[in-house]
Amino acid sequence: MHADFVTFWTQDLRKCLETGIARTSPTSPSGTAWLSGWARVCLIVGLTLYLAVGYDAGFIRINTAAAAYPDWLWQCLTVLGDERVPFALALLFALRYPRIFWALILAALIAAAYSRGFKALFDTTRPPGVLAADAFNLIGPSHTRASFPSGHSVTAAVFFGVLIYYTRWTALRALFLALAVLAGLSRVAVGVHWPVDVAAGLFGGALAAWLGALLAARWPGPATNLWVHVAVASLAVILAVTLLFDDAGYTAAATPLAVLGILASGVAAVQYLLRPWLAYRRG
Repeated sequence: MHADFVTFWTQDLRKCLETGIARTSPTSPSGTAWLSGWARVCLIVGLTLYLAVGYDAGFIRINTAAAAYPDWLWQCLTVLGDERVPFALALLFALRYPRIFWALILAALIAAAYSRGFKALFDTTRPPGVLAADAFNLIGPSHTRASFPSGHSVTAAVFFGVLIYYTRWTALRALFLALAVLAGLSRVAVGVHWPVDVAAGLFGGALAAWLGALLAARWPGPATNLWVHVAVASLAVILAVTLLFDDAGYTAAATPLAVLGILASGVAAVQYLLRPWLAYRRG
């Protein structure tokens, strides 16, 4: 019976992937326009801030204005850029929309090279490493090095950027764009990044999202490769489970993170194990 179920399970998941790949178009001209426009705006904003005022341009103004809002809001927004959160969220639709899942994987690899590469190249100092403790509002853990670009901003822009690319509804695209920008601004609000870092992070993330979708359209094979899919989904489950006990220092976001971890791992268990098992028993 065990061998029979394994055979049924592999056939069932392959069928789900093959069916799911047809649910999304491989290309999206309107999605390209959204991402390219967003990337251009971020590039212009970042260069204007840096060239007109300097690397620290706008930090105190934004950080002070953000202090008027509750800390829990910024903590919940900033964890959207935690790399584990997009992986957990992706589990909610990975099997149904494997093309989007594959585009996210490719975009994440490009974004990681961009973010980690520039951090190592510049190794700029963050606000807590330059400013006095009483000169700004710090929420959560303090960081002093590897400021440019904002990794959380890159991550949020990649995840929401890929969703923007494939989504057809303008209202949803606007919502995803707003969430990515707010996640980026939250890094200034919690006091660990300069606005220029955020602009560069959002620019790189939007560009990586577009490139990831473009590569996924030209190299679609792995999207329906069962073992590639299962390997990445398994990694996503492991990362989702860590959300149950690691809030990355943002205690106000601990409960939402734990709920997401339970939801994502539960959905994965149902989609990848329970659903095929019940279908096997019925068949």
